[in-house]
Amino acid sequence: MAFVNENFLKLPVSYLFTDIARKVAAFQKENPTAQVIRLGIGDVTQPLAPAVIEALHKAVDEMAKKETFRGYGPEHGYAFLQQAIIENDFLPRGIELEMDEVFVNDGAKSDTGNIGDILGLQNTLCMTDPIYPVYVDSNAMCGRAGDLRDGAWSRILYRPCNAENGFVPALPEQAVDIIYLCYPNNPTGTVITREQLKAWVDYALANGSIIMYDAAYEAYIQEEGIPHSIYEIEGAKRCAIEFHSYSKTAGFTGVRCGYTIVPLELEATTASGERVALNPLWNRRQCTKFNGTSYIQHRAAEAIYTPEGKRQVRETIQYYMGNAKIMREALTAAGMRVFGGVNAPYIWLQTPDGLTSWQFFEQLLSGPHIVGTPGVGFGPSGEGYFRLTAFGDRGDCERAMERLTKWLGK
Repeated sequence: MAFVNENFLKLPVSYLFTDIARKVAAFQKENPTAQVIRLGIGDVTQPLAPAVIEALHKAVDEMAKKETFRGYGPEHGYAFLQQAIIENDFLPRGIELEMDEVFVNDGAKSDTGNIGDILGLQNTLCMTDPIYPVYVDSNAMCGRAGDLRDGAWSRILYRPCNAENGFVPALPEQAVDIIYLCYPNNPTGTVITREQLKAWVDYALANGSIIMYDAAYEAYIQEEGIPHSIYEIEGAKRCAIEFHSYSKTAGFTGVRCGYTIVPLELEATTASGERVALNPLWNRRQCTKFNGTSYIQHRAAEAIYTPEGKRQVRETIQYYMGNAKIMREALTAAGMRVFGGVNAPYIWLQTPDGLTSWQFFEQLLSGPHIVGTPGVGFGPSGEGYFRLTAFGDRGDCERAMERLTKWLGK
């Protein structure tokens, strides 16, 4: 007799964005002439940079010739991309890495969900709240999160981030083992200072904790002094794993590529008290359960580090941040309480008139026909908030704000 992993049965019936898609589809079926503007899912809309397209074509052509054809690639990534990552994303910030510490993947979502494979189920969890759902759900799937009770998991220590505390999470009062941080933050669009991040690193070092640091949106940071990598903080290599993605940085949501940094000096403890390096364990996991990222994707990612690639990617990022500025200014002028959108492509707003997140979602869809993301879908502290994405087309962004401000003035 085969048995099911009952931890999956503890999960909500469907994924947050699946619920949104279902509700929007039902609305459009009942209202076929409604012109819905989607500012919910954080998918990009602008085409890939010309330098990336050129690299893709060249790599495909190489696969058509015997002399340049490539079969299986290294699970941890081709050296040419690992070196480009180190030289462009880390060395300019004073961070030195070894090639073996860089693991190329098919996007940050995969590694943030799979990293738990090398960690014991007895680890206690700490997560800022609200937070990207994959961190929570992947731990729930293996049983590490406990049971879902009134919207919160029993074995997760939640650190609320809200307007009252300036979206700065408080350090845990007790020792925890695994900590999840995402900055710039998804969904709130907020950031923390170097001093605030140092406090988390110091806590982790003092308590033997490991920080899972999601830096997927670091390329959107506009202000000086905001850390782009946790490794800018002294000692972080001994307590942190960092995740990066080209999905939003370079529009690779349809190409799929990113990378994870697992420092050679990062260790965890066995039940008998032995200290074990995690880098070889992650390499073993990837060699066994991951096919590697294709050569073609590698060349596409490498192209964003060329002079023309950097310029083109930066132009697209500024396009999206221009959308964010339009949204922030329009919503603020309409009397909404708005956060984010300065160093990240997400707008996080408080729902008006005491509406719940889902009530505001329904009203926004049926009224001005705009789709956003209910904040409660990102965790208990997201109730009463709502996320809008700046990844849309400029025209859609402007029309959405015209509709929304007119509707709010009703």
